Amino acid sequence: MIKTNINLKNYNTFRVEAVAKFYTELNNIKDLDFLLSNIQNYSSKIFLGGGSNILFINDFNGLVIKNNLTGIEIEHENDEQVIVSAYSGEVWDNLVSFCVKNNFYGIENLTAIPGTVGAAPVQNIGAYGTEFKDIFYSLEGYSFTKNNFITFYKNDCEFDYRKSIFKKLRNDFFIVKVKLILSKKKKFNLEYKSLKNALSNFTEDELNLQIVSQTIREIRNSKLPDYNFLGNAGSFFKNPEVDKNTFLNLVAKYPDISYFQTDSGYKISAGWLIEKVGYKGKREGDVGCYDKQALVLINYGNATGNEILNFAKKIQNEVFEKFDISLEPEVNIIQ
Repeated sequence: MIKTNINLKNYNTFRVEAVAKFYTELNNIKDLDFLLSNIQNYSSKIFLGGGSNILFINDFNGLVIKNNLTGIEIEHENDEQVIVSAYSGEVWDNLVSFCVKNNFYGIENLTAIPGTVGAAPVQNIGAYGTEFKDIFYSLEGYSFTKNNFITFYKNDCEFDYRKSIFKKLRNDFFIVKVKLILSKKKKFNLEYKSLKNALSNFTEDELNLQIVSQTIREIRNSKLPDYNFLGNAGSFFKNPEVDKNTFLNLVAKYPDISYFQTDSGYKISAGWLIEKVGYKGKREGDVGCYDKQALVLINYGNATGNEILNFAKKIQNEVFEKFDISLEPEVNIIQ
């Protein structure tokens, strides 16, 4: 069923007011069949999962499709590995909890990331030294340009830092189901400093998936506000990457710089940059920068998408002026 003029405030975690001219929900595969036969009637469309990585600037004059396709199952397993599948509307953290409960290793560092399974490959979500691509096996989706279902494997996806081919295909490709490949052998990625420190009281024998996952949940909860009380979309900006010369110049001027090394350069903490220009905890009207994590922009009540965007642009300008570094939004901005 297609509805009209639906307020999206409760469908995005920034809790901004935006009206969808047309709106529908996918609750099962039959609904998908109906959608595919009618979607050509709409000039523009977006798929909405948990709404946790999106900022509406204006009303949306097209079709918003809320994805409620859920379900998790074990597709294949042997003594060493397991392939787990989940429909794209499933809550990401439900999938993590399922895997942790079943002692499937590799996904635990991605605990408590908001959003749905379908958003994970689009953003190549990551946390605490693990990225989605590290556990990705394949996905199936529908191409609206080719009018058929297509399977993507890892090499097809162009995964990079917080991006993939699916960002380019966002309005022309609908992800239906995602498959992950996980390990049954005990192995943790504890290279991330804050995580390693938080687990330092446990011996190697004492550590298990439940402890690691719960520790990450507690760390995230201590840094990130609950969007049910303070509208937000988690990290608003990506951590910018710089080359070696730029990095060395920065270290010389700012010995306390927060960074981590990658294969191709050095990623500078966007939160550190924002804090250095004085925006951590700053508020303008109903928009602000969270006082516990500068990367998080807050809607304190009735901020508009445009007000949040303008506040973000001020931060970008201040950081560029001081450091000559451009901050790129991680959040998908819908103009």
